Amino acid sequence: MNLTRHHKPLYVQIKNILKDRVLHGHYPLHGKLPSEPRLEEEFGVSKITIRNAIKELVQEGYLETSSGRGTTVIRNTSPAKRSSWKRFTEVLVEEGHRMEKELLRVETAATVPGSEAHRLLGERCLRIERLYRLNGEPYIHYVHYVPERFGPVAASELHAQSLYGWLEERGAELARFRDAFSAAAAAPSTAALLGVELRTPLLKRTRCACDEAGETMEYSEGFYQAGLHPYVVDYEV
Repeated sequence: MNLTRHHKPLYVQIKNILKDRVLHGHYPLHGKLPSEPRLEEEFGVSKITIRNAIKELVQEGYLETSSGRGTTVIRNTSPAKRSSWKRFTEVLVEEGHRMEKELLRVETAATVPGSEAHRLLGERCLRIERLYRLNGEPYIHYVHYVPERFGPVAASELHAQSLYGWLEERGAELARFRDAFSAAAAAPSTAALLGVELRTPLLKRTRCACDEAGETMEYSEGFYQAGLHPYVVDYEV
């Protein structure tokens, strides 16, 4: 796997990738992480770099290490930052599902005049496109639009990184989120990626994330195959 060597330390990049895999069920709860030699080979780094990444996740409460028995996942949910709701991904992983994400494209591009992205972000922005798979099946197609000043960015930086983690590393202070849901017909590109017929009705989710001053930090449009799994909001009281 390619890692960038001009931003954050390698062990931090690897920690973020491993954490993302835990949160998406790639490494299941109570399951084992690959051995240190396998992780060294995958990331092309030294043993001490892998150990530092694992140490960070142990300190954050996600992993537990035991001499002779390897490293075990002991938590697969992130600390709640907003109220008492669980992220949709966390609900899926707790149910035993596996979520995988594929970065399709990242580019600086012109926004479409009259579109919500154009209204919120102006004439140009950074456009990030991802496909999510649920247990190997295409499930969600997402396009994220963020201010152009956060680019340019190498695809390797976003391959396994959380979008919000990446934004916060670049100084974005996310304070407010607004989600909206509707039914919308699948556009040709979305239909092809999700493997559904053209104009198939899908669940459409839009999100606008702003800082304290009300400046847009992210606008996203996602299309879900709700027939594969319904969208769930899980609250704890």
